[in-house]
Amino acid sequence: MAQQRRVQLSTQRPGSTVCVLGTELALDVCGSAPPGAASFHAQGTAGVQLWVLSQARSVRLPSSVGRWPLAPRPELLLAMDAPSKDVGDEKVPREPAPHRWSHWEPGWAGMGTGWGREPGWVFPVSPDLQDMSQAVLRTRGPRAIFAGHRLLLHVDFGDADKLRVFHGGGGEELEKFKHVLGGSKLAYTVRPGRHCHESVFYVEGLAFPDVAFPGLVSLHVTLLEGPEKGLLESPIFTDTVVFRVAPWIMTPNTQQPLEVFVCSVADNEGFVAAVGALAERARCPLTVCPAPQNRQDRWIQDEVEFGYVQAPHKTFPVVFDSPRDRGLKDFPVRSILGPDFGYVARQAPEGASSLDSFGNLEVSPPVTVRGKEYPLGRILIGSSFPRVGGRRMAKAVREFLVAQKVQAPVELFSDWLQVGHVDEFLSFVPAPDRKGFRLLLASPSACYQLLREKQEEGYGEAALFQGRRGVPKPTINEILANEELRRFNDYAQ
Repeated sequence: MAQQRRVQLSTQRPGSTVCVLGTELALDVCGSAPPGAASFHAQGTAGVQLWVLSQARSVRLPSSVGRWPLAPRPELLLAMDAPSKDVGDEKVPREPAPHRWSHWEPGWAGMGTGWGREPGWVFPVSPDLQDMSQAVLRTRGPRAIFAGHRLLLHVDFGDADKLRVFHGGGGEELEKFKHVLGGSKLAYTVRPGRHCHESVFYVEGLAFPDVAFPGLVSLHVTLLEGPEKGLLESPIFTDTVVFRVAPWIMTPNTQQPLEVFVCSVADNEGFVAAVGALAERARCPLTVCPAPQNRQDRWIQDEVEFGYVQAPHKTFPVVFDSPRDRGLKDFPVRSILGPDFGYVARQAPEGASSLDSFGNLEVSPPVTVRGKEYPLGRILIGSSFPRVGGRRMAKAVREFLVAQKVQAPVELFSDWLQVGHVDEFLSFVPAPDRKGFRLLLASPSACYQLLREKQEEGYGEAALFQGRRGVPKPTINEILANEELRRFNDYAQ
Protein backbone atom coordinates (compact mmCIF):
# COMPACT_ATOMS: atom_id res chain seq x y z
CA MET A 1 0.00 0.00 0.00
CA ALA A 2 1.25 3.46 -0.90
CA GLN A 3 2.12 5.94 1.83
CA GLN A 4 -1.02 7.97 2.47
CA ARG A 5 -1.72 11.44 3.90
CA ARG A 6 -5.08 12.94 4.83
CA VAL A 7 -5.86 16.44 3.53
CA GLN A 8 -8.58 18.75 4.81
CA LEU A 9 -10.67 20.58 2.19
CA SER A 10 -12.62 23.82 2.31
CA THR A 11 -15.59 25.07 0.28
CA GLN A 12 -14.76 28.65 1.21
CA ARG A 13 -11.36 29.12 -0.43
CA PRO A 14 -8.93 27.39 -2.79
CA GLY A 15 -6.32 25.11 -1.23
CA SER A 16 -2.98 23.73 -2.37
CA THR A 17 -0.56 21.08 -1.20
CA VAL A 18 2.20 18.79 -2.47
CA CYS A 19 1.59 15.21 -3.55
CA VAL A 20 4.74 13.07 -3.55
CA LEU A 21 5.12 10.57 -6.37
CA GLY A 22 4.21 7.09 -5.20
CA THR A 23 2.00 8.33 -2.36
CA GLU A 24 -1.72 8.98 -2.09
CA LEU A 25 -3.71 11.87 -0.67
CA ALA A 26 -6.94 11.01 1.12
CA LEU A 27 -9.23 14.02 0.55
CA ASP A 28 -11.66 14.71 3.37
CA VAL A 29 -14.80 15.19 1.28
CA CYS A 30 -17.35 14.62 4.00
CA GLY A 31 -15.66 16.84 6.55
CA SER A 32 -15.75 19.84 4.22
CA ALA A 33 -19.28 19.37 2.91
CA PRO A 34 -21.69 22.23 3.75
CA PRO A 35 -24.72 21.45 5.94
CA GLY A 36 -27.47 19.70 4.01
CA ALA A 37 -25.19 18.54 1.16
CA ALA A 38 -26.10 15.10 -0.17
CA SER A 39 -23.58 14.46 -2.94
CA PHE A 40 -20.31 15.64 -4.48
CA HIS A 41 -18.63 15.74 -7.88
CA ALA A 42 -14.86 15.60 -8.56
CA GLN A 43 -12.63 15.50 -11.60
CA GLY A 44 -8.93 16.15 -12.19
CA THR A 45 -6.63 17.39 -14.90
CA ALA A 46 -4.62 14.99 -17.06
CA GLY A 47 -1.84 14.22 -14.58
CA VAL A 48 -4.18 13.52 -11.65
CA GLN A 49 -5.54 10.07 -10.76
CA LEU A 50 -8.71 9.94 -8.62
CA TRP A 51 -10.50 7.06 -6.91
CA VAL A 52 -13.69 6.97 -4.88
CA LEU A 53 -13.86 4.41 -2.09
CA SER A 54 -17.48 3.83 -1.23
CA GLN A 55 -19.10 0.80 0.43
CA ALA A 56 -15.89 -1.24 -0.01
CA ARG A 57 -15.83 -0.52 -3.76
CA SER A 58 -13.09 1.40 -5.56
CA VAL A 59 -14.07 3.36 -8.67
CA ARG A 60 -11.60 5.35 -10.71
CA LEU A 61 -12.81 8.74 -11.97
CA PRO A 62 -14.08 9.89 -14.35
CA SER A 63 -16.89 7.35 -14.41
CA SER A 64 -20.42 7.15 -15.69
CA VAL A 65 -21.62 8.32 -12.30
CA GLY A 66 -21.59 12.13 -12.29
CA ARG A 67 -22.15 12.59 -8.58
CA TRP A 68 -21.40 10.47 -5.54
CA PRO A 69 -23.59 10.35 -2.42
CA LEU A 70 -21.98 11.60 0.79
CA ALA A 71 -23.48 8.70 2.70
CA PRO A 72 -22.12 6.35 3.88
CA ARG A 73 -19.03 8.64 4.08
CA PRO A 74 -17.05 7.86 0.88
CA GLU A 75 -13.33 8.62 0.59
CA LEU A 76 -11.65 10.35 -2.35
CA LEU A 77 -8.05 9.27 -3.08
CA LEU A 78 -5.63 11.22 -5.27
CA ALA A 79 -2.29 10.27 -6.84
CA MET A 80 -0.09 11.76 -9.56
CA ASP A 81 1.44 10.25 -12.70
CA ALA A 82 4.61 12.32 -13.09
CA PRO A 83 6.52 15.25 -11.58
CA SER A 84 5.03 18.71 -12.13
CA LYS A 85 6.78 21.27 -14.26
CA ASP A 86 5.32 24.24 -12.37
CA VAL A 87 3.66 24.82 -9.03
CA GLY A 88 -0.09 24.35 -9.35
CA ASP A 89 -0.08 22.96 -12.89
CA GLU A 90 -2.36 20.06 -11.88
CA LYS A 91 -5.78 20.73 -10.39
CA VAL A 92 -8.84 19.03 -8.99
CA PRO A 93 -11.80 21.33 -9.74
CA ARG A 94 -14.56 20.91 -7.19
CA GLU A 95 -17.63 23.04 -6.83
CA PRO A 96 -17.57 25.78 -5.81
CA ALA A 97 -13.79 26.30 -5.31
CA PRO A 98 -10.82 24.67 -7.15
CA HIS A 99 -8.01 22.90 -5.27
CA ARG A 100 -4.50 22.95 -6.76
CA TRP A 101 -1.92 20.17 -6.47
CA SER A 102 1.80 20.24 -7.17
CA HIS A 103 3.66 16.99 -7.54
CA TRP A 104 7.20 16.49 -6.18
CA GLU A 105 9.36 13.39 -6.16
CA PRO A 106 12.17 12.61 -3.72
CA GLY A 107 14.07 9.35 -3.75
CA TRP A 108 17.19 7.67 -2.44
CA ALA A 109 19.83 6.14 -4.67
CA GLY A 110 23.31 4.72 -4.26
CA MET A 111 22.54 2.80 -1.09
CA GLY A 112 25.63 1.00 0.18
CA THR A 113 27.44 -0.28 3.23
CA GLY A 114 28.92 1.95 5.95
CA TRP A 115 32.41 1.54 7.26
CA GLY A 116 33.68 0.73 10.72
CA ARG A 117 37.07 2.06 11.76
CA GLU A 118 37.54 2.52 15.47
CA PRO A 119 38.39 4.45 17.60
CA GLY A 120 39.08 7.92 16.11
CA TRP A 121 38.47 9.88 12.94
CA VAL A 122 39.85 12.76 10.94
CA PHE A 123 38.01 15.22 8.74
CA PRO A 124 37.59 13.60 5.31
CA VAL A 125 39.80 14.46 2.40
CA SER A 126 39.55 12.94 -1.06
CA PRO A 127 40.90 9.42 -0.22
CA ASP A 128 38.60 9.20 2.82
CA LEU A 129 35.59 10.13 0.70
CA GLN A 130 36.41 7.20 -1.56
CA ASP A 131 36.35 4.92 1.48
CA MET A 132 32.86 6.06 2.49
CA SER A 133 29.51 4.99 1.10
CA GLN A 134 27.43 7.38 -0.91
CA ALA A 135 23.79 8.28 -0.34
CA VAL A 136 22.30 10.15 -3.29
CA LEU A 137 19.12 12.14 -2.68
CA ARG A 138 17.26 12.83 -5.92
CA THR A 139 14.48 15.43 -6.11
CA ARG A 140 12.34 16.12 -9.15
CA GLY A 141 9.69 18.80 -9.38
CA PRO A 142 9.39 22.57 -9.45
CA ARG A 143 12.06 24.33 -7.36
CA ALA A 144 9.47 26.93 -6.36
CA ILE A 145 7.98 24.38 -3.96
CA PHE A 146 10.81 25.10 -1.54
CA ALA A 147 9.59 28.64 -1.05
CA GLY A 148 6.98 27.14 1.27
CA HIS A 149 8.55 23.79 2.12
CA ARG A 150 11.76 22.47 3.66
CA LEU A 151 13.64 19.24 3.02
CA LEU A 152 15.14 17.83 6.21
CA LEU A 153 17.74 15.06 6.40
CA HIS A 154 17.78 13.52 9.87
CA VAL A 155 19.03 10.57 11.89
CA ASP A 156 17.54 8.76 14.89
CA PHE A 157 19.01 9.77 18.24
CA GLY A 158 20.05 6.15 18.92
CA ASP A 159 22.01 6.03 15.64
CA ALA A 160 23.72 9.41 15.96
CA ASP A 161 26.88 8.03 17.59
CA LYS A 162 27.16 5.20 15.05
CA LEU A 163 27.75 7.25 11.90
CA ARG A 164 28.81 10.57 10.43
CA VAL A 165 27.45 12.11 7.25
CA PHE A 166 29.29 14.69 5.13
CA HIS A 167 27.95 17.00 2.45
CA GLY A 168 29.76 19.39 0.18
CA GLY A 169 30.02 21.15 -3.11
CA GLY A 170 30.93 19.97 -6.56
CA GLY A 171 34.54 18.99 -5.85
CA GLU A 172 36.38 16.85 -3.32
CA GLU A 173 38.44 19.61 -1.71
CA LEU A 174 38.64 19.50 2.06
CA GLU A 175 37.14 22.93 2.65
CA LYS A 176 34.05 22.16 0.56
CA PHE A 177 32.82 19.30 2.75
CA LYS A 178 31.24 19.61 6.15
CA HIS A 179 30.01 17.26 8.82
CA VAL A 180 26.19 17.53 8.71
CA LEU A 181 24.89 14.49 10.67
CA GLY A 182 26.09 12.33 13.53
CA GLY A 183 27.14 13.00 17.10
CA SER A 184 25.27 16.06 18.32
CA LYS A 185 24.02 16.82 14.79
CA LEU A 186 20.62 15.15 14.38
CA ALA A 187 19.14 17.10 11.43
CA TYR A 188 20.30 19.00 8.37
CA THR A 189 18.31 21.17 5.97
CA VAL A 190 18.95 20.15 2.36
CA ARG A 191 18.78 23.00 -0.13
CA PRO A 192 18.37 21.56 -3.63
CA GLY A 193 20.18 23.59 -6.26
CA ARG A 194 18.37 25.50 -8.95
CA HIS A 195 19.72 23.28 -11.73
CA CYS A 196 20.79 20.17 -9.77
CA HIS A 197 18.36 17.36 -8.90
CA GLU A 198 20.85 15.30 -6.88
CA SER A 199 22.48 15.85 -3.51
CA VAL A 200 25.39 13.49 -2.73
CA PHE A 201 26.16 12.59 0.89
CA TYR A 202 29.08 10.55 2.21
CA VAL A 203 28.31 8.13 5.04
CA GLU A 204 30.95 6.91 7.49
CA GLY A 205 30.37 4.17 10.06
CA LEU A 206 31.81 4.74 13.53
CA ALA A 207 30.94 1.47 15.26
CA PHE A 208 31.00 -2.19 14.35
CA PRO A 209 27.98 -4.39 15.03
CA ASP A 210 27.93 -5.56 18.65
CA VAL A 211 25.62 -7.05 21.25
CA ALA A 212 23.54 -3.86 21.60
CA PHE A 213 23.91 -2.71 18.01
CA PRO A 214 22.76 -4.89 15.07
CA GLY A 215 24.79 -2.81 12.63
CA LEU A 216 21.81 -1.11 10.98
CA VAL A 217 21.60 2.69 10.79
CA SER A 218 18.84 4.71 9.13
CA LEU A 219 18.87 8.06 7.36
CA HIS A 220 15.52 9.80 6.89
CA VAL A 221 14.47 12.62 4.58
CA THR A 222 11.29 14.51 5.46
CA LEU A 223 9.44 17.12 3.45
CA LEU A 224 8.08 19.80 5.81
CA GLU A 225 5.25 22.12 4.88
CA GLY A 226 5.64 25.74 5.98
CA PRO A 227 3.64 26.66 9.08
CA GLU A 228 0.55 28.77 9.23
CA LYS A 229 0.74 31.68 11.60
CA GLY A 230 1.59 30.55 15.14
CA LEU A 231 1.94 26.85 14.18
CA LEU A 232 4.85 24.48 13.61
CA GLU A 233 5.99 23.00 10.31
CA SER A 234 4.04 19.90 9.26
CA PRO A 235 5.75 16.75 7.93
CA ILE A 236 3.98 15.64 4.77
CA PHE A 237 6.33 12.88 3.56
CA THR A 238 9.22 10.81 4.94
CA ASP A 239 11.50 8.37 3.14
CA THR A 240 14.20 6.21 4.74
CA VAL A 241 17.38 4.48 3.59
CA VAL A 242 19.02 1.81 5.79
CA PHE A 243 22.76 1.11 5.86
CA ARG A 244 24.37 -1.97 7.34
CA VAL A 245 27.77 -1.26 8.83
CA ALA A 246 30.26 -3.62 7.20
CA PRO A 247 31.12 -6.47 9.61
CA TRP A 248 34.65 -7.35 10.65
CA ILE A 249 35.73 -10.50 8.78
CA MET A 250 38.62 -12.80 9.72
CA THR A 251 40.92 -14.32 7.10
CA PRO A 252 42.03 -17.99 7.24
CA ASN A 253 45.71 -18.82 7.18
CA THR A 254 45.19 -20.83 3.96
CA GLN A 255 45.09 -17.59 1.97
CA GLN A 256 48.14 -16.16 0.22
CA PRO A 257 50.06 -13.92 2.67
CA LEU A 258 50.24 -10.18 1.98
CA GLU A 259 52.56 -9.16 4.82
CA VAL A 260 54.36 -10.99 7.62
CA PHE A 261 54.83 -9.60 11.13
CA VAL A 262 57.41 -10.95 13.56
CA CYS A 263 58.90 -9.79 16.87
CA SER A 264 62.61 -9.47 17.48
CA VAL A 265 63.56 -10.24 21.09
CA ALA A 266 66.79 -11.01 22.91
CA ASP A 267 67.24 -14.66 21.85
CA ASN A 268 65.42 -15.26 18.55
CA GLU A 269 67.75 -13.93 15.84
CA GLY A 270 67.70 -17.29 14.05
CA PHE A 271 63.91 -17.45 14.10
CA VAL A 272 63.56 -13.93 12.68
CA ALA A 273 66.03 -14.77 9.93
CA ALA A 274 64.15 -17.97 9.05
CA VAL A 275 60.80 -16.12 8.91
CA GLY A 276 62.43 -13.46 6.73
CA ALA A 277 63.64 -16.11 4.29
CA LEU A 278 60.17 -17.61 4.12
CA ALA A 279 58.60 -14.19 3.51
CA GLU A 280 61.06 -13.59 0.71
CA ARG A 281 60.13 -16.90 -0.91
CA ALA A 282 56.44 -15.95 -0.58
CA ARG A 283 57.24 -12.54 -2.11
CA CYS A 284 55.58 -10.57 0.63
CA PRO A 285 57.05 -7.82 2.85
CA LEU A 286 58.32 -8.55 6.34
CA THR A 287 57.64 -6.16 9.23
CA VAL A 288 59.88 -6.71 12.26
CA CYS A 289 58.66 -5.29 15.57
CA PRO A 290 61.87 -4.41 17.47
CA ALA A 291 62.46 -5.05 21.14
CA PRO A 292 61.84 -1.44 22.27
CA GLN A 293 58.34 -1.68 20.81
CA ASN A 294 57.48 -5.22 21.90
CA ARG A 295 59.15 -4.93 25.31
CA GLN A 296 60.40 -8.54 25.05
CA ASP A 297 56.90 -9.83 24.23
CA ARG A 298 57.39 -12.20 21.28
CA TRP A 299 53.81 -13.52 20.99
CA ILE A 300 52.42 -11.24 18.29
CA GLN A 301 49.99 -14.01 17.24
CA ASP A 302 48.40 -13.65 20.69
CA GLU A 303 48.18 -9.85 20.62
CA VAL A 304 46.41 -9.17 17.30
CA GLU A 305 44.19 -10.78 14.66
CA PHE A 306 44.02 -9.44 11.13
CA GLY A 307 40.78 -9.10 9.19
CA TYR A 308 38.98 -6.71 6.88
CA VAL A 309 35.72 -4.95 6.11
CA GLN A 310 34.16 -4.90 2.66
CA ALA A 311 31.51 -2.82 0.94
CA PRO A 312 30.46 -3.05 -2.71
CA HIS A 313 32.94 -0.31 -3.60
CA LYS A 314 35.83 -0.85 -1.18
CA THR A 315 37.79 -3.42 0.86
CA PHE A 316 39.67 -2.22 3.91
CA PRO A 317 42.05 -4.12 6.29
CA VAL A 318 41.28 -3.89 10.01
CA VAL A 319 43.38 -5.20 12.89
CA PHE A 320 41.58 -6.59 15.97
CA ASP A 321 43.52 -5.85 19.18
CA SER A 322 43.06 -8.45 21.94
CA PRO A 323 42.40 -7.62 25.62
CA ARG A 324 45.65 -9.49 26.47
CA ASP A 325 47.58 -6.20 26.82
CA ARG A 326 51.09 -7.33 27.60
CA GLY A 327 54.32 -5.97 26.13
CA LEU A 328 52.83 -5.59 22.65
CA LYS A 329 49.71 -3.73 23.76
CA ASP A 330 50.68 -0.42 22.08
CA PHE A 331 51.98 -1.96 18.85
CA PRO A 332 48.64 -2.19 16.92
CA VAL A 333 47.79 1.48 17.48
CA ARG A 334 51.27 2.89 17.01
CA SER A 335 52.45 0.76 14.11
CA ILE A 336 49.39 -0.65 12.27
CA LEU A 337 46.48 1.80 12.57
CA GLY A 338 46.66 4.41 9.81
CA PRO A 339 44.89 6.04 6.86
CA ASP A 340 44.63 2.71 5.04
CA PHE A 341 44.42 0.32 7.99
CA GLY A 342 41.55 0.24 10.50
CA TYR A 343 41.56 -0.81 14.15
CA VAL A 344 39.09 -2.32 16.61
CA ALA A 345 39.50 -3.51 20.19
CA ARG A 346 37.43 -5.01 22.98
CA GLN A 347 38.33 -5.12 26.66
CA ALA A 348 37.81 -7.73 29.40
CA PRO A 349 36.50 -5.81 32.43
CA GLU A 350 36.26 -9.08 34.36
CA GLY A 351 40.01 -9.54 33.88
CA ALA A 352 41.82 -11.16 30.95
CA SER A 353 42.77 -14.86 31.06
CA SER A 354 45.06 -16.85 28.79
CA LEU A 355 42.02 -17.68 26.62
CA ASP A 356 41.70 -13.98 25.71
CA SER A 357 44.90 -14.16 23.66
CA PHE A 358 44.20 -14.34 19.94
CA GLY A 359 46.16 -17.54 19.50
CA ASN A 360 42.81 -18.72 20.85
CA LEU A 361 40.99 -17.24 17.85
CA GLU A 362 41.09 -18.94 14.45
CA VAL A 363 38.85 -19.20 11.39
CA SER A 364 38.27 -22.06 8.99
CA PRO A 365 38.41 -21.77 5.21
CA PRO A 366 35.00 -21.66 3.44
CA VAL A 367 32.91 -24.71 4.45
CA THR A 368 29.49 -26.27 3.96
CA VAL A 369 28.04 -27.86 7.10
CA ARG A 370 24.97 -30.09 6.80
CA GLY A 371 23.94 -28.28 3.63
CA LYS A 372 24.49 -24.77 5.06
CA GLU A 373 27.15 -22.72 3.32
CA TYR A 374 29.68 -20.56 5.18
CA PRO A 375 31.46 -18.80 2.29
CA LEU A 376 33.68 -16.88 4.71
CA GLY A 377 34.38 -19.85 6.97
CA ARG A 378 33.55 -20.26 10.67
CA ILE A 379 35.36 -18.67 13.60
CA LEU A 380 36.85 -21.12 16.11
CA ILE A 381 37.24 -20.11 19.77
CA GLY A 382 38.93 -22.23 22.43
CA SER A 383 36.78 -22.60 25.55
CA SER A 384 36.00 -24.81 28.55
CA PHE A 385 33.30 -27.30 29.34
CA PRO A 386 30.85 -25.71 31.82
CA ARG A 387 32.48 -26.36 35.17
CA VAL A 388 33.67 -24.49 38.21
CA GLY A 389 37.00 -22.81 37.48
CA GLY A 390 36.75 -23.27 33.73
CA ARG A 391 38.19 -20.51 31.54
CA ARG A 392 36.40 -18.77 28.66
CA MET A 393 37.25 -15.98 26.25
CA ALA A 394 36.08 -12.55 27.47
CA LYS A 395 32.34 -12.04 27.07
CA ALA A 396 32.83 -8.75 25.20
CA VAL A 397 35.04 -10.43 22.57
CA ARG A 398 32.67 -13.38 22.10
CA GLU A 399 29.66 -11.10 21.76
CA PHE A 400 31.49 -8.93 19.24
CA LEU A 401 32.38 -11.93 17.07
CA VAL A 402 28.83 -13.30 17.15
CA ALA A 403 27.38 -9.87 16.28
CA GLN A 404 29.27 -9.77 12.96
CA LYS A 405 26.92 -12.61 11.83
CA VAL A 406 28.97 -13.72 8.83
CA GLN A 407 31.31 -16.35 10.34
CA ALA A 408 29.10 -18.09 12.98
CA PRO A 409 31.61 -18.75 15.84
CA VAL A 410 32.04 -22.26 17.27
CA GLU A 411 33.49 -22.85 20.76
CA LEU A 412 35.86 -25.81 21.08
CA PHE A 413 37.20 -27.45 24.24
CA SER A 414 40.74 -26.10 24.70
CA ASP A 415 40.91 -25.68 28.48
CA TRP A 416 42.57 -29.10 28.81
CA LEU A 417 45.80 -27.34 27.80
CA GLN A 418 47.85 -25.27 30.25
CA VAL A 419 47.85 -22.21 27.97
CA GLY A 420 44.55 -23.22 26.38
CA HIS A 421 44.77 -21.76 22.88
CA VAL A 422 42.90 -23.36 20.02
CA ASP A 423 45.90 -22.88 17.70
CA GLU A 424 47.91 -25.24 19.93
CA PHE A 425 46.05 -28.30 18.67
CA LEU A 426 44.60 -27.44 15.24
CA SER A 427 45.55 -25.65 12.06
CA PHE A 428 44.40 -25.52 8.44
CA VAL A 429 46.67 -26.06 5.44
CA PRO A 430 45.91 -25.76 1.71
CA ALA A 431 45.26 -28.94 -0.28
CA PRO A 432 44.71 -29.45 -4.02
CA ASP A 433 41.60 -31.65 -3.76
CA ARG A 434 38.29 -32.18 -1.96
CA LYS A 435 37.47 -29.06 0.08
CA GLY A 436 40.73 -27.37 -0.88
CA PHE A 437 42.24 -27.70 2.61
CA ARG A 438 43.08 -30.13 5.39
CA LEU A 439 42.61 -29.75 9.14
CA LEU A 440 45.75 -30.72 11.05
CA LEU A 441 44.73 -31.92 14.51
CA ALA A 442 47.13 -32.66 17.37
CA SER A 443 46.57 -36.11 18.91
CA PRO A 444 47.65 -37.16 22.42
CA SER A 445 47.14 -40.81 21.39
CA ALA A 446 49.49 -40.40 18.41
CA CYS A 447 52.05 -38.80 20.71
CA TYR A 448 51.87 -41.76 23.12
CA GLN A 449 52.36 -44.14 20.19
CA LEU A 450 55.44 -42.20 19.10
CA LEU A 451 56.89 -42.23 22.65
CA ARG A 452 56.36 -46.01 22.92
CA GLU A 453 58.16 -46.52 19.61
CA LYS A 454 61.14 -44.49 20.88
CA GLN A 455 61.12 -46.44 24.15
CA GLU A 456 61.26 -49.73 22.24
CA GLU A 457 64.15 -48.35 20.17
CA GLY A 458 66.14 -47.77 23.38
CA TYR A 459 65.55 -44.06 23.92
CA GLY A 460 63.53 -44.41 27.14
CA GLU A 461 65.94 -42.28 29.16
CA ALA A 462 65.88 -39.41 26.66
CA ALA A 463 64.68 -36.25 28.45
CA LEU A 464 62.17 -33.79 27.02
CA PHE A 465 62.60 -30.01 26.97
CA GLN A 466 66.40 -30.09 27.03
CA GLY A 467 67.82 -26.58 26.78
CA ARG A 468 64.75 -24.99 28.40
CA ARG A 469 65.37 -23.27 31.71
CA GLY A 470 62.96 -23.43 34.62
CA VAL A 471 60.80 -26.34 33.39
CA PRO A 472 60.77 -30.03 34.39
CA LYS A 473 62.60 -32.43 32.05
CA PRO A 474 60.87 -35.80 32.34
CA THR A 475 62.22 -38.80 30.44
CA ILE A 476 60.16 -40.87 28.01
CA ASN A 477 60.07 -43.71 30.58
CA GLU A 478 58.73 -41.36 33.28
CA ILE A 479 56.00 -39.99 31.00
CA LEU A 480 54.82 -43.46 29.96
CA ALA A 481 54.79 -44.62 33.60
CA ASN A 482 52.58 -41.70 34.77
CA GLU A 483 49.09 -43.24 34.89
CA GLU A 484 47.37 -40.02 36.01
CA LEU A 485 48.87 -38.17 33.03
CA ARG A 486 47.75 -40.99 30.71
CA ARG A 487 44.16 -40.86 32.00
CA PHE A 488 44.05 -37.08 31.47
CA ASN A 489 45.36 -37.39 27.89
CA ASP A 490 42.87 -40.18 27.16
CA TYR A 491 40.12 -37.78 28.33
CA ALA A 492 41.48 -34.96 26.15
CA GLN A 493 41.70 -37.31 23.13
